[in-house]
Amino acid sequence: MAETLIGTWKESKAGKLVFAVVGIMATLLVYGVLQEKIMRVPYGEDKEYFRFSLFLVLCNRIITSAVSGGVLLISEKTLIPAAPMHKYCAVSLSNILTTTCQYEALKYVSFPVQTLAKCAKMIPVMVWSTIIMQKKYNGKDYFFALFVTLGCFLFILYPVSDDINPNQIGRESTLWGVTLMIGYLGFDGFTSTFQDKLFKGYDMEIHNQIFYTTLCSTFLSFCGLVVQGHLLMAIDFMLRHQDCIFDVLLLSTVATASQFFISYTIRTFGALTFATIMTTRQLVSIMLSCFWFSHPLSWEQWFGAVIVFGTLYTKSFLRSNQHSQLPLVQTNDENKTQGNSNS
Repeated sequence: MAETLIGTWKESKAGKLVFAVVGIMATLLVYGVLQEKIMRVPYGEDKEYFRFSLFLVLCNRIITSAVSGGVLLISEKTLIPAAPMHKYCAVSLSNILTTTCQYEALKYVSFPVQTLAKCAKMIPVMVWSTIIMQKKYNGKDYFFALFVTLGCFLFILYPVSDDINPNQIGRESTLWGVTLMIGYLGFDGFTSTFQDKLFKGYDMEIHNQIFYTTLCSTFLSFCGLVVQGHLLMAIDFMLRHQDCIFDVLLLSTVATASQFFISYTIRTFGALTFATIMTTRQLVSIMLSCFWFSHPLSWEQWFGAVIVFGTLYTKSFLRSNQHSQLPLVQTNDENKTQGNSNS
């Protein structure tokens, strides 16, 4: 009887929703904490900081490409590229620059600042979509995007002076961190838009794109580490600080797992539910980081956070009302595009 009830609950919509929420929240919250720990907390008695952002990208992409390739083989789907390899490489290069800017920014700004700044990605996505896809947006879209950006600026420009970074204290440090976040937003906007273009231009399955994109990223990040002379230095650091090995492997594992929870959520519940879960995850990530790493927040930052998350929840609410008045049909293109968004 109990087994029957458990099986029925798992098959129910509520059970699937709980599974999706717990999966996304758990993997991405662990990812956020580990990301900040690796880049901002010193290792060993000599208080040495990990400085090799591209090495984290390499480890992440190796695991993701292996898992996605395994999924394609198990599901007996084709391993043949659906698009020319140079187009996969374009997405890979942009994604590497996105992730590198994200990791490097943590050396100069706190994780709460970085997480909230990611909410401003609507504007670069809109710009790239207009340029690449010739999409058009209405005034309400620009209003929401500008309002979110305003809240992000308040959060970034008014930090508490006690919230120090491991590299430098002062305005120059903050400006460099903001510059890296602007680079992150620009490259991330291009990545998601170009992925959308690939899905619409080719008969492409999600795991096919993940596999070839991460495979190209593995090769490019490996070459970058060799050219910079950082590959052996990163390996030497991890051998001297073996607790870092566990952190990096766990970071790569939860990053890969999160992609599959994201795909499951969008396919089962749609992009609106996914957007609401992700907004909540960002809010919880900021609160967890403030508690775990003792980041104080100024009243201006609290006000900026209220503006950002209030706007995002309002946007999701208005979109859900709009969709409730339409047939409950979602295109494959929307699912595929949202499933590959950066976490």
